[in-house]
Amino acid sequence: MRLLLKLRVAKDQVYDLKYHHKLQGFIYSLLDGTPYVKLHDKRGYKFFCFSNIFPPKGAKKEPSESMKKGELRQMLISSPEVGLVNILNEKLEQMGGERSPVNIGEMSFVVESVKPLEPMICRSCRLITGTPIVLRIPKEKFEKYGIVPPKDYDYVYWRKEWPFEPFVKQLEENLFKKYREFYGKSVEEFPIFEQFEFKKPVCNHVVLGGKEVKMLGSIWEFSFSYVDGEKRELLQFGLDAGFGEENSLGFGFMNVAR
Repeated sequence: MRLLLKLRVAKDQVYDLKYHHKLQGFIYSLLDGTPYVKLHDKRGYKFFCFSNIFPPKGAKKEPSESMKKGELRQMLISSPEVGLVNILNEKLEQMGGERSPVNIGEMSFVVESVKPLEPMICRSCRLITGTPIVLRIPKEKFEKYGIVPPKDYDYVYWRKEWPFEPFVKQLEENLFKKYREFYGKSVEEFPIFEQFEFKKPVCNHVVLGGKEVKMLGSIWEFSFSYVDGEKRELLQFGLDAGFGEENSLGFGFMNVAR
């Protein structure tokens, strides 16, 4: 389940490309005084994801990062946890009714509308990444995949220079692990993905603990000719929870291609 937010730009401002932890912090602030107030302290998966604020470009011939007061922007928040989405919906509708500012770092908006959405995985479908998929390959698997990093790293982010096999393996293992934890049930692993189309690599700069960190990700399109049963359940879960790692920072946000 997800929410589509329409946001009115509250002032002339610059689009902050390092929005990830600030937008995450805004979502956590909405959970104050709710049963999910301690979610930010939970170790491991948080089971929510979000898109970027789109489009980043202005309506006129302005620098690509500029936003003018009164322009409309949108963003999406998704989660397999229906209760969490319902609470966010209520909080955001309240902010919209009160015309309370949505402050994401130095960016400021006003909620124009909030709309719940439930995109579904069909028997044949295409999934596209709305934000980059981030996957790390741990040191103990370097030799298995023939990866020789330039330094003695504990892990490397997957990039197109590395073999394709670890990308698929890490992507599927991650999805199964999150699914098991969320639903509290065991499920045997099986091949999930069928056709892959690599679009481009992406490097995002994220502020974590006051330090700027580079996160390497990639943009993809996944095609499925026939989906049913457990595979459909897993992909539906991934559509809501996000693919890959760092979903609660807005990475791996997925859309069903129309």
